[in-house]
Amino acid sequence: MPPFRAARFVFRTGKFSVEDKAPRIEPPVIHQVAIIAMGHASPSHLLPVFARADLAFERGEGAWLFATNGERYLDFTSGVAVNALGHAHPHLVAAIQAQASKLIHMSNLFKSPDGERIAARLCEASFADEVFFANSGAEAMECAIKITRKYQAANGRPERYRIVTFEGAFHGRTLATLAAGGQEKYLEGFGPKVEGFDQVPLGDLEATKKAIGPNTAGILIEPLQGEGGVREPAHAFFRALRQLCDDNDLLLVFDEVQTGMGRTGELFAYQRIGVTPDVMALAKALGGGFPIGACLSTKDAAIGMTAGTHGSTFGGNPLAIAAASAVLDLMLDSSFMERVRRSSLLLKQKLASIVDRHPDVLAEVRGEGLLIGLKAVGPSPELVAAFRDEKLLTVGAGENVVRLLPPLIISEAEIEDGVSRIEKACVKLSAAHAKRKAVG
Repeated sequence: MPPFRAARFVFRTGKFSVEDKAPRIEPPVIHQVAIIAMGHASPSHLLPVFARADLAFERGEGAWLFATNGERYLDFTSGVAVNALGHAHPHLVAAIQAQASKLIHMSNLFKSPDGERIAARLCEASFADEVFFANSGAEAMECAIKITRKYQAANGRPERYRIVTFEGAFHGRTLATLAAGGQEKYLEGFGPKVEGFDQVPLGDLEATKKAIGPNTAGILIEPLQGEGGVREPAHAFFRALRQLCDDNDLLLVFDEVQTGMGRTGELFAYQRIGVTPDVMALAKALGGGFPIGACLSTKDAAIGMTAGTHGSTFGGNPLAIAAASAVLDLMLDSSFMERVRRSSLLLKQKLASIVDRHPDVLAEVRGEGLLIGLKAVGPSPELVAAFRDEKLLTVGAGENVVRLLPPLIISEAEIEDGVSRIEKACVKLSAAHAKRKAVG
């Protein structure tokens, strides 16, 4: 396999002007062996917990992925909202390579100067005073849950440990975060559900008020449900939640694992809503593809989190911090979010036009920024498969919705290309539906 050059980008901000300067990358031998092995009918030794498509990729460039069979796909999944800078972004690649040559891991038993700097940048850009670095969104959420419970205990109210959550939510795959999400399909077969979560319908203020009792510690919500079907209650609902928390000395926790780091057109979705939480979980796009999560908190909310109350072996290690630093370098430039908002407007306008032309296939367009949902008329997996046939990658969600999550650096030309593929898929599905109806 020949060496390949990482993506050619032209991205200019007040700080950066990067164009085709990524180093040449030699794929390691083990990668070549893995690709060769996949070409044979040998059994997989991976735990079969994913319903994987019969498709594998060997490299990416910007918004594009290249399959092991040589085909090129336009990536509107971004690793499920992870690859915000696209694939092989030169600034991110260079940062990871430079750090890997110096120090890959160092225990949290010692100081982390780079971690301190990234924590300070996140706090300066948000409501927070303190940051805990983890490895994933689920771990960031576990920290948020522990902060919420510990806050009450540290203030002399250990009986207050329950958290109000909302139907359709997805907060992770650990036992606690599954219980917080409350979806039976994910909980089945894993024994008793972790205690301490009270679910109410999304957007139902009266049900939320009734759920608050003497054992309630906080309220946990996604600013925009991704997995749950790209659903968002009115901004007034979030304002009411903030007031409820203030009136009852509860913590308001935002799960911004998917919405954070620019996905909705602001660095954090709470900034678009205009309601500030006490605690916020981040992950996915924070490392641009390198695993890292973060739990951000006010100093008051984290009062109980003293030495020994929480920890992580790998959380915030030097390589992960280098990746997050590179992502922030670009995202903290104001022109970056302006570009995301322009891209969002263009994509949503063009999708609305397709919905109008194909009402038998698509029901509506949802979402904010570049977290867009297409409500399908037929089964959403059929729509995902039809898009994939057009070499466009998308991902399903609840409520029979297909999510479009292109990288935040997507160009107008690539949006046009993606929309064209969606149109072609809809034309074919419409024809297939008409044919089945005629036969039936």
